[in-house]
Amino acid sequence: MAKDAPPRWDRRMQQRLARGEAAALGELYDRFASLVYSLAHRVLDDDAAAGQITREVFGQVWEDPHAYDPKRGSLRSWVAGLTHRQAVHRLRQSGSAELADGEGGRASEELEQKVRRASAAARADYIVTSMPAPLRAALELAYFQRRDYRQTAADLGVTEDEARRRLRLGLQLLSTANPPHQDGLSSPPGFGERRR
Repeated sequence: MAKDAPPRWDRRMQQRLARGEAAALGELYDRFASLVYSLAHRVLDDDAAAGQITREVFGQVWEDPHAYDPKRGSLRSWVAGLTHRQAVHRLRQSGSAELADGEGGRASEELEQKVRRASAAARADYIVTSMPAPLRAALELAYFQRRDYRQTAADLGVTEDEARRRLRLGLQLLSTANPPHQDGLSSPPGFGERRR
């Protein structure tokens, strides 16, 4: 199997969905529903809207499983990308409706800032949930429990050098959550792209 080939599960899942296997959709939902909902909620900050986006994303996957291209990345990344695009679209739609009733230019700038912040937060969530467990564990100890690298090393049972390496790599991954793009449209790293 080639280095960049997607996991076998991704390819089999796409084939099962293409055959119209309802059980495949249920399995996909079980695996990715919490990711889809949390990404949508992070962008929209609304339970009902996040639930609606979740239903729409899985509906879209069911209706067009061939839209997923295994050569471009994982199924998880593709589903996350669909979610991100739909949530940002919904945020812009709701903001546009408010703009029609409101102030115009200033409100438009505020909407775009909100989209950029929400997109960066969703990217950060995706990056954290996608990173290898050892990196995620080190970051969680350092951030949530305010541990330094020495304490993190002791808690994880690794050397101090290894703890520093994990923290550095985790932070490097997180730093990509807020790219210098100014359009608010960029997709999170890995969304629809081949992971390296």
